[in-house]
Amino acid sequence: MQLIVIRHAIAEEKEEFASQGLPDTERPLTKRGRKIMKRVASGLRREVRSIDVLAASPLVRAQQTARIVSKEYGDIAIETVSALEPERAPSALATWLRAQSDAEVVAIVGHEPHLGIFVSWMIAGLETSQVEIEKGGVCLLDIRGAPRARAARLRWALTPGVLRKLSAR
Repeated sequence: MQLIVIRHAIAEEKEEFASQGLPDTERPLTKRGRKIMKRVASGLRREVRSIDVLAASPLVRAQQTARIVSKEYGDIAIETVSALEPERAPSALATWLRAQSDAEVVAIVGHEPHLGIFVSWMIAGLETSQVEIEKGGVCLLDIRGAPRARAARLRWALTPGVLRKLSAR
């Protein structure tokens, strides 16, 4: 299985949004974040031609990012996965991934530092982040066998800037 790990795009500032009395789970992408993510998704499509399963955290900014990716890939369905919530253990996400065993390419949209911890766990078995994914950044893992600690190899990690340049090619 190949796993595409996508951090949500640029969202409204946490403190400014909180001052409105709304929960952080509702914090949306900015207009600029949506615009950049459209180009990021286009660049990603040049590198990965198809996605079998697309999943996102239930938080608004991850759902909005996933919708942009979905549109680039022909409006594929988005599965909301609680294991992508920011404080969940890497093993919870691995359990969900094991249920996707028929898929060749799975894409997930979530948050930092959760995604960095998950990638570090999948590659090296570490439950501390050794990988930081920028907002709108993407990495690709090759998973050998069942998803678990130390079962993956990092194939590439691309910044939003690189992916935007790929979209212009």
